[in-house]
Amino acid sequence: MLKRYRPSSSNSFHESFSDMALLMLATFLFLMVTILLSSRASQKYEVPRLKKELAEMDEALKQARDDRARALEELGTLAYTSVDAQIEHVLETAGLATGQGRKDFEVFIQGLKDLPGKTLHIIVDATGSMHGITTFLIPVLRVIIVRSEKQLDAITWFSDNQARTYTGSMGEMLDNLMHGAPFLGDHETIGDAFAHAAENAPFPGAYLLIGDEASDDKIYYSRIKSPVFTLPLGRQDSELLWEYKTLSEKTGGKMLTLSFK
Repeated sequence: MLKRYRPSSSNSFHESFSDMALLMLATFLFLMVTILLSSRASQKYEVPRLKKELAEMDEALKQARDDRARALEELGTLAYTSVDAQIEHVLETAGLATGQGRKDFEVFIQGLKDLPGKTLHIIVDATGSMHGITTFLIPVLRVIIVRSEKQLDAITWFSDNQARTYTGSMGEMLDNLMHGAPFLGDHETIGDAFAHAAENAPFPGAYLLIGDEASDDKIYYSRIKSPVFTLPLGRQDSELLWEYKTLSEKTGGKMLTLSFK
């Protein structure tokens, strides 16, 4: 009687293992192809978008550098001109060379004589709303410093709960202001600026605050140990004028007026 041949269990095991290995390999290859296709599809849409955003950022950076370069050029040029020539330049740039604007500017200049003491600490709004006047901010500051006949002790800029105080010579401070101040952001943190100024420089004969919007944080008048003279620029906003006037009165200072159209 003939015996029927039966495959051994060992052969069946190897065949099953081989089938599983082939299935796993096929699954792995399928996943790899899927990932590659997804990656290429993503690159097709993401790369152009990223390139566009990079180009926009580069253009914005170039514009900011150009603005800063022009301001620094103004600083270098005006350093060797007379005070009267500086004033004329400021008036022409701001559109205040004639008429009522000229008269207002003369009143402002005379008001600088009211600054008490021998030293001055200027606090400058460096948010984005001030970006438009950076081209003639340095001439304005130079006129203020010279006409006040005070020693400039420090300059502090503020924006979005950030502040920086510079000391040294007038030229160094103005140069550092234009290089270091962001002129970006939208939070006018004046209270924080005065706290920072007090921590990083001695109390001056007077502070001079220059800005174009009311504060977004709380100002503690009792902690400001020197009179504050305020100079609101640009928009004749009622909230801005009220706050600057109140700050001056609470600290024993005075509000000066100068409007840039």
